[in-house]
Amino acid sequence: MGVTIHPSMESPPSSGTDGQNWSERVRREIQKAVLGQERIIERILVALLTGGHVLLEGMPGLAKTLLVKTVARVTGLDFERVQFTPDLLPSDLVGTLVYQPATGQFVPHLGPIFAHVILADEINRAPAKVQSALLEAMQECQVTLGGHSHQLPSPFLVLATQNPIEQEGTYPLPEAQADRFLFKLLIDYPSHEEERRMLQLWGYLTEEPNPQCVSSRDEILQLRRAVDKTYVSPAIEAYILSLVRATRNLAKGTGDHRGKPLAYGASPRASLALYQASRALAFLRGRTYVTPDLVQELFLDALRHRIGLSYEAIAEEKTPDDILCALLQTVPVPEE
Repeated sequence: MGVTIHPSMESPPSSGTDGQNWSERVRREIQKAVLGQERIIERILVALLTGGHVLLEGMPGLAKTLLVKTVARVTGLDFERVQFTPDLLPSDLVGTLVYQPATGQFVPHLGPIFAHVILADEINRAPAKVQSALLEAMQECQVTLGGHSHQLPSPFLVLATQNPIEQEGTYPLPEAQADRFLFKLLIDYPSHEEERRMLQLWGYLTEEPNPQCVSSRDEILQLRRAVDKTYVSPAIEAYILSLVRATRNLAKGTGDHRGKPLAYGASPRASLALYQASRALAFLRGRTYVTPDLVQELFLDALRHRIGLSYEAIAEEKTPDDILCALLQTVPVPEE
């Protein structure tokens, strides 16, 4: 009897230990500067290995900027920070053409976006033109200046911080741009013990901690190729599709759910994001295949920014997480 081989298994799979060792090494160094936030750090490493982007939402003072800067330093990647303000221009981000009197020609002056890791600080304060310029960079990994395309470096990762929408002077991101982010991560206040440790470790310091570089661009690109060998069974593929398509049924008002809690469901980009992120998370945890618990663990982070609440759900003071948690309980889980 012949044996059917899954395409992902044609070459010998990685043991996963490389990813687990790399994750532990990088996380240990990051936590010299950022206490706690283990889940957030792991998600950022997942995005780094999948080529995705991350939206960080939280109140000011929760070390979002410090976290992003530390990730870039520890992984040995170029870093640029852009403060998004209402008067920011697209050229301040992507660059512009500069006239050279000696030659009579315009030459490109590349902006800060030409770095491996971009911190888009307070992204929801930027005007629409800047959002459009960033959209091309996030999706196409290129920037167009004077009719010519300029490739961005690889890896390229946008880590955007966002204040809660309720704060004054902030605006929700366009749905098309929010959909480009692999994850939307909600950063909460540290625990009592974590905050106490911050006082003990850094309360007397006049300078920020200085974590060391323990990785490199070449290593990250090599690990990305290893992630591609992580096996995803047909049952897991079907489970991912069922979860994502269930959000569209909620938007249509069909299925076993009462009412119409969503105005629109998740796009096919959500299915790809959940698939790719699940493989990367399995790889970072030393597994050679994806299990349903990994998909469930990533589900909220990968979809909370890709669905829109209906007026009915808003009136009932529901959140996207409420809807998604309820949906997880209704979609059958495949047996491992």
